[in-house]
Amino acid sequence: MLQSSGPQSLAYTHLIVIRHGETAWNRERRLQGQIDIPLNDTGRAQARALAEALTGEPIDAVYTSDLGRARETATPLAQALGLTVRAEPRLRERCYGDLEGMTYAEVAEKRPEDFARWQARVPDYAPPGGESLREFHERAVEVALSLSRRHPGERIALVAHGGVLDCLYREATGMTLEAPRTHELLNASVNRLRCDSANLTLLQWGDVSHLEALTLDEVDRRVP
Repeated sequence: MLQSSGPQSLAYTHLIVIRHGETAWNRERRLQGQIDIPLNDTGRAQARALAEALTGEPIDAVYTSDLGRARETATPLAQALGLTVRAEPRLRERCYGDLEGMTYAEVAEKRPEDFARWQARVPDYAPPGGESLREFHERAVEVALSLSRRHPGERIALVAHGGVLDCLYREATGMTLEAPRTHELLNASVNRLRCDSANLTLLQWGDVSHLEALTLDEVDRRVP
């Protein structure tokens, strides 16, 4: 629980921001964007472990991107808490337009100019039919702020995508859009921020301790 230091602190909203569980396309390093890809078996196990880890927290609402991989991750958590999953399309991943469905290697080979601009994090570059990084960042930050204003003084879970997590991390730490990423965006990770309705503050990042048993199980299965 956040410690109250006075009347103003009551307005803080505690955000638990979660990346969806693993998909087959994550393993293939394929651009999912807004294509509706389901979780794989590992992702579903991660969603169950996440729900078990957060069941004891006083969470007031669970919001999720309306894409299937996020909804599948959010559902076990909401069920464990006795809450309804609230779909929020603004929590969707960045739209990569006609690059969606391609692997990183395929983009580099077939669309080298797009690949170079994407990897250089050019803020106003938008893939054909897609969103620019700047447009995406504004969308991700605005939805986090608007949902926080809806729940002042409460604790809410937002189940989203790696790109959304990246935007919120940068906003909370003052990191520029162009700066190379040094923080991890892990599947089914727990990331905590505080919001006072206008500003985000980073509290904790990249917690996957609840997935350790799953990792050990995978190692055991590989032992001959």
